[in-house]
Amino acid sequence: MEQAKTFPSKRMSSGITITLALSMLLASLGTSIANIALPTLAGAFSAPFAQVQAVVVAYLAALTISVVFAGRLGDRHGLKPMLVAGLGVFAAASALCALATDLRFLIASRVLQGIGAAFLMTLPMALMRQTASEARVGRAMGLLGTVSALGTALGPSIGGLLIPMTGWRGIFWVQPPLAIIALGLAVATLPDVRRKGNAPVQSLWSMLNRRLAPGLLVNLLVAAVMMTTLVVGPFYLGLGLGLKEALVGFVMAIGPVISIVSGVPSGRLVDSRGSGSALAIGLALLAVGAFLLAILPNLIGVTGYVLAILVLTPGYQLFQAANNTATLADVPGDRRGTVSGLLGLSRNIGLISGASVMGAVFAFGVGTADFAHAAPAAIATGMRLTFLLAGGLMLVAIGIAAGQHAVVRHPR
Repeated sequence: MEQAKTFPSKRMSSGITITLALSMLLASLGTSIANIALPTLAGAFSAPFAQVQAVVVAYLAALTISVVFAGRLGDRHGLKPMLVAGLGVFAAASALCALATDLRFLIASRVLQGIGAAFLMTLPMALMRQTASEARVGRAMGLLGTVSALGTALGPSIGGLLIPMTGWRGIFWVQPPLAIIALGLAVATLPDVRRKGNAPVQSLWSMLNRRLAPGLLVNLLVAAVMMTTLVVGPFYLGLGLGLKEALVGFVMAIGPVISIVSGVPSGRLVDSRGSGSALAIGLALLAVGAFLLAILPNLIGVTGYVLAILVLTPGYQLFQAANNTATLADVPGDRRGTVSGLLGLSRNIGLISGASVMGAVFAFGVGTADFAHAAPAAIATGMRLTFLLAGGLMLVAIGIAAGQHAVVRHPR
């Protein structure tokens, strides 16, 4: 049965927004904060980089595997109780990471932290859709997109500040207090809406209908393209254009900054224009941005790269706000957790695909996997091929979205 719709007061709405934003921030922070500590961890545990890298991979793998289960548990037992439980797991796991005495224990604790993060990444979206007024759903989704980008961008910066002062344990000790604050806010502000009756939760297969599946597939394709920029960009900027590491980092930070700035405005556009129009604009910007990345950097260097990112990134934020709003629009309240989990799963599969498949395409275009010894011209060729394919994927995504729109307008 469907969950009852709640209508929080303006004061309660602000508290709910802060709670859900902080939860999403923690999950994103956990994704990126450990990356900068890998060299320190390698020295602390006298382990090769390949083993220490599992500290990052374990979190991402656990998060990816758990998002759908987190959503289904939210549908079955209530979104609020499951978010509170997820925050408790995240806080405890973060403390265990900080207390780890060997690498295996740290990796196991990161798995547990990733499971907790799955609740923090998935349930806020369902709760935001449940509690936001219809006129503000788009900007609510845009805010979550902004916070997610902010957490991912802040992770390396916070880690870089803490490690010299506290050692690697500091990057984990900073997380439990924040999780406990979010837990207290969740208990105090979130509405406790339970399922009515004892109707069983639908199977995943029965939910993957022709209205839901296209949005998930497009979400996967878009995530793959965005991850491609993070994987290929540093190699092209550093080896193809010969930029110093500091300048590469500065250029790579432009995308996250744009994501932070454009999230809420994207949501406002969704509210004013409708999710269908905003989705089309977002996908068009993504396609144009991808093709510009294939062409402009090879013509005018780093300026061309930045111009392409200035087109691509707002398109991504607009797509995220519109697609999340549209996908959850007609979903009954007792299924929103699961659908939010499916959105997270498709996004994470896209991120993995972008890192692996598109990375392989880049290596094919370069002509070797040994990028350090490749000529700048070969790096440029790999860049061109990879983003021509990325642009093609965005054209496919536009076709899928157009077909989905036709189904929604003319259901059989």
